[in-house]
Amino acid sequence: MKEKVTAYTLARLPIGFSFLGHGFIRIPKLQQFREGMMKGFSETAFPLAIVQPFAYLLPFLELLLGITLIIGFKMKASAAVGVLLICTLIFGMSFQENWNAIFIEMMYGAYLAALYLFADYNTLLFTKKK
Repeated sequence: MKEKVTAYTLARLPIGFSFLGHGFIRIPKLQQFREGMMKGFSETAFPLAIVQPFAYLLPFLELLLGITLIIGFKMKASAAVGVLLICTLIFGMSFQENWNAIFIEMMYGAYLAALYLFADYNTLLFTKKK
């Protein structure tokens, strides 16, 4: 059982650091990130009134999700929120017809779904082991 718990922790870390890095890098340049997203959707049918607040919120969601995944906090909820976030990104990228990015996001979604499925092997990162 200990190996499965260790393997689950090791599986959690890469995706957690990916989300953490996305948020950590984007927050200091939030305005640039928002402008880039607005530009990316400017020639699509997707409403820019939705893109702007989402662009401000996304880096903070990524940062928070990264932290929860890394430490193993409420893994089923974290994985489920992650999948919902990924679905939102896929929906938006469909308007841009960015099929390559959608494929990558689908891999993130599958990874998070697997973390959800095996969440019984989760332990908090800084838990004292007996």
